[in-house]
Amino acid sequence: MRRTGRDTGAARAISDKNDGGRREPSRRRAASKPDPAIEPEAALTPGLYLVATPIGNLGDVTLRGLAVLRGVDRIFCEDTRVTSRLLARYDITAPLHLYHDHNADRARPRILAALLRGDRVALVSDAGTPLISDPGYKLVQAAIAENLPVTAIPGPSAALTALILSGLPTNVFLFAGFLPPRRAARRRALERLSALEASLVFFEAAPRLVGCLADLTEVLGDRPAAVARELTKLHEEIRRGRLTDLATHYRDAGPPRGEAAIVVGPPDSTGPDHAAIDDCLREALAELGMRDAATRVAAQTGLPRSQLYRRALAIRGDKE
Repeated sequence: MRRTGRDTGAARAISDKNDGGRREPSRRRAASKPDPAIEPEAALTPGLYLVATPIGNLGDVTLRGLAVLRGVDRIFCEDTRVTSRLLARYDITAPLHLYHDHNADRARPRILAALLRGDRVALVSDAGTPLISDPGYKLVQAAIAENLPVTAIPGPSAALTALILSGLPTNVFLFAGFLPPRRAARRRALERLSALEASLVFFEAAPRLVGCLADLTEVLGDRPAAVARELTKLHEEIRRGRLTDLATHYRDAGPPRGEAAIVVGPPDSTGPDHAAIDDCLREALAELGMRDAATRVAAQTGLPRSQLYRRALAIRGDKE
């Protein structure tokens, strides 16, 4: 937020008061020594540096991140076309090399050899913090096994940005990355997460967003959620609501551009009225098969259909 002239004057008055009314001459401030915490390139030591890069707005890169990228001997990235735009913006000329899912096994030995020679190497992702749903952890494991120094330069993260914008609980959360693209595998993965008392954070590609939201609703229940996209960019969008509402919106509007982050709230801690739910299931089972009965009660209660289906099986087994 930009300060008005009034804000700036107030801040100056507070500073003058803290200094006993004596302001330090500007020439003394200019002559002060640089802070090595934000200007480390002068003393950059050999090792592997994991540097977070902006997820959208290039202005979000940190001072320390820029200093390290200027000070390393080489930078490994997923796509040189993406990373070169960041480097060009800040006049960084370190050589770029590729490190991604398809060449990691070949590139990793070369990076380790460079580190063993005493080179300073940076690893970046296309956007955000390296290793988070991106290649790199095997390289870090290998470097640690060789007793090579590994340093993280923290910064932007799409997962954390989406979480804090969602309006959902942040005290306990799980980042689950990308769910499996196939529906059966995706539903199995969600079943394993359904009982966790935590907010859940996922990444999803735009073409799969509608199907993913539908499966989230069916397996987890109609929980509060948020879909975040274009984070930190001009057209940033945070859409909040129940999972059913979000699924309906994107089904009708069509898939958005790019990737999205989905945040789903934890299950209701008060717990359902099991006796009342069993009564609803018995009524539904009198007219429908187990799968359809579970679907109907899921729509009525917001509970996961898979959980209700298992309960319907138990009720029908008791009758038999």
